[in-house]
Amino acid sequence: MQHPESNELFAFYNVENLFSPDPPPVHKLDPTLSGLSNWDQRKYDNKLFKITQVFQLMQEKYDVLPMLIGLSEIQGQSPLDELVKMPPFNSEYDVVHFDSLDERGVDVALLFDKSKLELISAEPLTYFFEVTDNKPSYYDTTRDVLFCKMRYAGEIINVFVLHLPSKRGDDVNRSKRIFMLKDIREKVQILLNEKKEAVVLCGDFNDNPDEDYLKDLLYDDQSKQILKNPSLDLYRNSNFSTFHRNDGLLFDQMMMSYEFFNSNFPLQFKSAEVFSPPPLRSWDKKFEGRPFRTYAGTRYLGGYSDHFPIVVEWYKK
Repeated sequence: MQHPESNELFAFYNVENLFSPDPPPVHKLDPTLSGLSNWDQRKYDNKLFKITQVFQLMQEKYDVLPMLIGLSEIQGQSPLDELVKMPPFNSEYDVVHFDSLDERGVDVALLFDKSKLELISAEPLTYFFEVTDNKPSYYDTTRDVLFCKMRYAGEIINVFVLHLPSKRGDDVNRSKRIFMLKDIREKVQILLNEKKEAVVLCGDFNDNPDEDYLKDLLYDDQSKQILKNPSLDLYRNSNFSTFHRNDGLLFDQMMMSYEFFNSNFPLQFKSAEVFSPPPLRSWDKKFEGRPFRTYAGTRYLGGYSDHFPIVVEWYKK
């Protein structure tokens, strides 16, 4: 299917541990900086190539590269700088990234097309959580939320990129996700109601879009809907970006303010999809339809990621 070049794309991709190669261990059983098994230069180069191939496939389908790309599970600036030098980016994209206090050293980032967007400001939103189960208490940290203010065609777009605390055990991190989204919701209301500026959120929310607290994010204090989440329809139609055991999940989502729907804003929502062409899917029939992962536990598979990217297409007015 051919798409007119005047349309624009916005993508988000959890790239599954884009880490710099580990230095050779002094001793065979030394722990690695990445936490990955034998994460060497060859595997790292293959990982970078695979990520760029994803966006080449996206460009082939839509005839245009995403002008905004949110990324998660990034370790440091160096892999991002290498990534944007490679085709199809060819040094035409800038990188926004801050090191966070995450215990594994993974962060979020934003890539953007310098010819189409101007970065006005960027900052990390950092969250701390006091843990009191043990004495003395201590503070737990998580990945920062990246907040960028961009200018496109004379209009302001506020972009939030997030990777909320992961599900594990009895989902002890649920309260942290709720707390962070409440804070982001307050910030979004100020941007929309007081500053009259457009907002987009993208990220790995570590919950499906039908969760009540994710739906609450779409409404202001007066119960007026301020954001739309196209991922809701995708999820209801069994479009999944990742899997856990037998469950299909749509943790990767994008939300947009009403400027992107039926207004004079220069970008208008057209469609959303989980981008899962055949090369990105597992070659193992047992896992048919699932992402072709880089690792399965400690076993290296050499795939792309354990998540599919998600893409929003905008009409360009």
